[in-house]
Amino acid sequence: MKRRQFFGSAAMVAVGAAAATRVVAQEQTYTIGVSIPSATHGFMGGLNWHAQEAINRVEAAYPNVKFVLATAGEAGKQVDDLEDMLATRNIDGLVVLPFESEPLTGPVKAVKDAGKWVTVVDRGLSQPNIEDLYVAGDNTAFGRVAGEYFKNNLPSGAKIVLLRGIPTTLDNERVEAFEAAIEGSGIELLDKQHGNWNRDDAFTVMQDYLSKYPQIDAVWASDDDMAIGVAEAIAQAGRTDEMWIVGGAGMKEIVKKVQDGDKQFPVNVTYPPAQIATAIEMTALAFVSSAPVAGRFIIGSVLITPENAAQFYFPDSPF
Repeated sequence: MKRRQFFGSAAMVAVGAAAATRVVAQEQTYTIGVSIPSATHGFMGGLNWHAQEAINRVEAAYPNVKFVLATAGEAGKQVDDLEDMLATRNIDGLVVLPFESEPLTGPVKAVKDAGKWVTVVDRGLSQPNIEDLYVAGDNTAFGRVAGEYFKNNLPSGAKIVLLRGIPTTLDNERVEAFEAAIEGSGIELLDKQHGNWNRDDAFTVMQDYLSKYPQIDAVWASDDDMAIGVAEAIAQAGRTDEMWIVGGAGMKEIVKKVQDGDKQFPVNVTYPPAQIATAIEMTALAFVSSAPVAGRFIIGSVLITPENAAQFYFPDSPF
């Protein structure tokens, strides 16, 4: 499957429609700022890779569109990046994935108040209705799809544990949807602790679970980085054959395991880092075409199985 199919069909259709306006659009030049977190872990590594890929594609298709890309390892650096883009780079539009919602809300609003187009990705701002376009994965579906798999593939009385991410509204939505999906199944949720979307933290949490619970039939790790830490803890405890793991987000190593029929990783659930590419391409369309792109674009979560895993496997991506 070609990568462009993975991003969002609406954006890709619009790219085709926009081609007819290309000659007219190129009479004016545009600069779009892209501000994202640094590649501090697997998902963000993939997101950075897809961002650069999308920038390369759009600049090749539309020579009158240029990008300023900045990455930040903490919120303060990202605030500085936005101020620089507005003050010295004369951006016409901004694509931003906030490192944290609260400290970035004011700076992003300042960009919007200056009359610039604003696209927010994944992590919403603390004040609603600032952005022109919001692009994100479907966190409720992410939890529901995983929960439905557990419900359909475990018997009543099965015992499971859950690893949460960083305490956020995003994480709450995922966990609440998962729990709602397994309700009435007879599956017993033994414990749920925060692994903070971190391999080492997840390893520690899983060690605790393994010491406390003699029977665990499955683990919802809810994230592929955490799933790797979970698997290592299970292996060290010599209990690999006792339970399977479902992570999430489509890390290439995990997707390959699913594709190869690894019993420990039977499925995965998409929450694509490629959503940044969707956001970048749709934002470009706001300038080079008359295609309507303002509003909310939510990318659905899909269950990755051995049968469809090849469609979600990107070996060149760092994630």
